[in-house]
Amino acid sequence: MNAPTPAQHLIPQVAQREVPQVLLDALSERFGNQFSAAMAVREQHGRDESSYSVPPPAAVVFAQSTQDVADAVKLAARYKVPVIPFGVGSSLEGHLLAVQGGISLDVGRMNQVLSINADDLTVTVQPGVTRTQLNAAVKSTGLFFPIDPGADATIGGMSATRASGTNAVRYGTMRENVLALEVVTAQGEIIRTGTRAKKSAAGYDLTRLMVGSEGTLGVITEITVKLYPLPEAVMAATCSFSTLADAVNATIQIIQMGVPIARCELLDGNTIRIVNAHSKLSLREGAMLLFEFHGSPAGVKEQVETVQSITDEFGGAAFEWAETPEERTRLWTARHNAYFAGVQSVPGCKAITTDTCVPISNLADALLDSVTEAQEAGLPYFLVGHVGDGNFHVGYLIDPNKPEERVLAEKLNSQLVERALKLGGTCTGEHGVGLHKMEFLRTETGDGAVNMMRTIKRALDPDNIMNPGKIFLL
Repeated sequence: MNAPTPAQHLIPQVAQREVPQVLLDALSERFGNQFSAAMAVREQHGRDESSYSVPPPAAVVFAQSTQDVADAVKLAARYKVPVIPFGVGSSLEGHLLAVQGGISLDVGRMNQVLSINADDLTVTVQPGVTRTQLNAAVKSTGLFFPIDPGADATIGGMSATRASGTNAVRYGTMRENVLALEVVTAQGEIIRTGTRAKKSAAGYDLTRLMVGSEGTLGVITEITVKLYPLPEAVMAATCSFSTLADAVNATIQIIQMGVPIARCELLDGNTIRIVNAHSKLSLREGAMLLFEFHGSPAGVKEQVETVQSITDEFGGAAFEWAETPEERTRLWTARHNAYFAGVQSVPGCKAITTDTCVPISNLADALLDSVTEAQEAGLPYFLVGHVGDGNFHVGYLIDPNKPEERVLAEKLNSQLVERALKLGGTCTGEHGVGLHKMEFLRTETGDGAVNMMRTIKRALDPDNIMNPGKIFLL
């Protein structure tokens, strides 16, 4: 086993399960060059963007079809060996780590757009299709897929973690946008949930059960999602404020006024400095809101005028426009790279990220106190927020070789989550539970709700082979 790290104590101490050689031999025979037990490949599939360090999986299977997934799961089930789905490895909460050993099932080669149903505003894809690949495939139809978590994640991974991102304030999250799934169960059976119809009252909503299940109930092998017409007019803008409180309160007013903005993102002055250095920009240093408006030219003009009037009330200044696609892309690329800018701002650091979401009326109380705590603690940090949803992230930058910094970051994280829960919020708005938030989930939902989840898990996966050790322990 790898040497313990400062993060190791946060991983539940559950024994690694033995992966028998007979299973490895059977997988090698079935999959040929789609199977690898090479250490470099295993290590690549044994880490994500979290700060955890655990042993890699025993082997990796590169699935190219639903039948490949079913066959791999059936073989693993025969020997009660864990199966951990893998997309592109961009998760932040340890979702894809082999904490109990097992086989990594890489679905990245299942990357075909299967059918585009433009008249119905839907598209069906394999799980390895990324969001940028999907939008490139449907662009000629005049449609687009709006869910944008920042990283170029796969649609399968986004469904498994119930992702959202910068456009959720207008278009919703994966929960609202997944219509149907194909799933391989823990027994290797292929099932379908949902249809392309906009609504259904046919039995239990298995699609919603699988969306957000983080690979613990089955492997998603096909996804049907909603598409939206490309807006006739798009305009982006930035607005700076003298205080973080003014920026947050302006956001609350905009949302409560019902302005149908497409994106409303917040960065504080500290984060703007980091982003400017990383992306070679010259954004005004100070609390900043980034907006994007979608609609008809007249509708966008009305939205802009309303937002500008509200920001003026809160001392907003330097309202700057990004009207061309190139300007908008540069602006949003810098925003999406804020996480990487933060990590690179302190060489050798690791980021402990938070992911709370609160009702919009409580955003100021949750966010401002959390930032004050981070500043007083003296740890380097960055702040980004999908504040139109009441969702924000603080990334605490720690030296992984200094356990006391890890302890301090986790203390700040716990205080932040406790505050959010008291204000009617959640411990995770979009990243999911994974390893990091298991205790937070219990605090948020209560033992009764977690036990109900366990009951569902045991019924669908009695041998606990589907990504075990995530969300809760059996």
